Amino acid sequence: MTPAPVTPGRLYGVGLGPGDPELITLKAARLIAEADVIAYHSGVGKSSIARRIAAHLFPAGVIEEDLRYPVTTGLTDHSGGYAGAMADFYEECAARLATHLEAGRCVVIIAEGDPLFYGSYMYMHDRLSGRFPTEVVPGVTSIAAATAAVASPLVRQTDVLTILPGTLPEPELARRLADTDGAIIMKLGRTFPTVRSALEQAGRLDDALYVERASMEEERWLPVRDVDPATVPYFSIIVVPSATLDHASVGEPSVVEETGSEASRDHAAELLIVGLGPGPDKWITPEVSHALAEVDHVVGYAPYVNRVPQRAGLQRHATGNTVEIDRARHALELARAGEKVAVVSGGDAGVFGMAAAVFEASEDPEFAEVQIRVLPGMTAIQAVAARVGAPLGSDFAVMSLSDRLKPWGLIEKRLRAVSEADLVLGIYNPASRSRTTQVADAQAILLEHRSPDTVVIVGRDVGREGESLEVTTLAKLDASAIDMKCLLIIGASGTRVTGAGLTWTPRSSS
Repeated sequence: MTPAPVTPGRLYGVGLGPGDPELITLKAARLIAEADVIAYHSGVGKSSIARRIAAHLFPAGVIEEDLRYPVTTGLTDHSGGYAGAMADFYEECAARLATHLEAGRCVVIIAEGDPLFYGSYMYMHDRLSGRFPTEVVPGVTSIAAATAAVASPLVRQTDVLTILPGTLPEPELARRLADTDGAIIMKLGRTFPTVRSALEQAGRLDDALYVERASMEEERWLPVRDVDPATVPYFSIIVVPSATLDHASVGEPSVVEETGSEASRDHAAELLIVGLGPGPDKWITPEVSHALAEVDHVVGYAPYVNRVPQRAGLQRHATGNTVEIDRARHALELARAGEKVAVVSGGDAGVFGMAAAVFEASEDPEFAEVQIRVLPGMTAIQAVAARVGAPLGSDFAVMSLSDRLKPWGLIEKRLRAVSEADLVLGIYNPASRSRTTQVADAQAILLEHRSPDTVVIVGRDVGREGESLEVTTLAKLDASAIDMKCLLIIGASGTRVTGAGLTWTPRSSS
């Protein structure tokens, strides 16, 4: 008689919460008590914290699988290094648990906090959930326990919370801390000195709170400033509450109002608008670098704000695209309050950048006292042109194909005028996710007046990683391959290509 096939067992990833056994959920407790196999991770030479939290719930006779890490410090003689050692370890663990699941056993993997939040369970989930029925039971995170320990509101209303691993490079960590309202920093231990330095650079050190072993018997918390780096364990968290407090209801001045009133007595209200160039830091002018080192606030589109090095006392105000006027008003309000502010743009701020938006917003009489100063930057068209020779050697025009602020009919009219005038043409903003036909439309208009052999240069991400340059012709231009990262230069009738593939336009071109 053929034995009946064994029904595969079920896999559970069960969160235990941050350490206090009373924070284990009812569902987690039930599943642990009903398990055939309970698995848990443990460090080299250490007992499992997860097992310690939940051991009182283990049923009699349960099979235990201690998944013990082969290495925890990153130092190993494995041929594949730390990553290779850990990959092999997770494969071995998955194979051990699969044996139980194939035998029809219920396997519960217990994890501190939540199973899918910086936890080891996720590596078993990746390897087993596609083969066996799987359920994840959420747990109270260490974040919730840490904020409860310090009894400090973390974020409120529209504040943004950012969760950061302390293993990030120090400049990146400082930048992200400066860009957010509230923050949680995890994975401390040996990274603590770097994290503390990043907090200081971001101007967040005074408010940062250190919580050790949240919800456990050994729990303690104190200001980060007072922490001895030599005593910091891995199981610790830094809580950085949002600086957004509702002082208005109790009549206290905001930080901007208070500091601004003092600053305004020292100097006239001024707003700087600076161009960061199109790509690498070496293309930022010394004048702009000096200005950015002096201001207290940087305002701009997030990718450009992110290019400004973080330092102590610098406040960053990053926003999304298409909100230029709101961004400009915010900068003007800060400047009017006496703050030292720079609005940043890629390339040159006066070429399809933030300068025009700031001047537009400044027409409001409330900003009449704010002096505006624009500092130039290298433009994208200069960078592309230099990479391929001298295509701008004679008269040229520059246009944007974006019809967000002007109608397409006007763009068509200007394209025809430039074509008829036989000017070299630089094209910014040629395409986007929502504008997919305009390059082809512009190509057709230009071909009405230009030879199919007209030289065309396509520069993508010039000065950045992934830079590419293509010299082609107007007829062969692949419009479908053009996106927002590209800048086009359409040559005049006299634009030439050298034997080495460089382009140039004679100064006498007509």
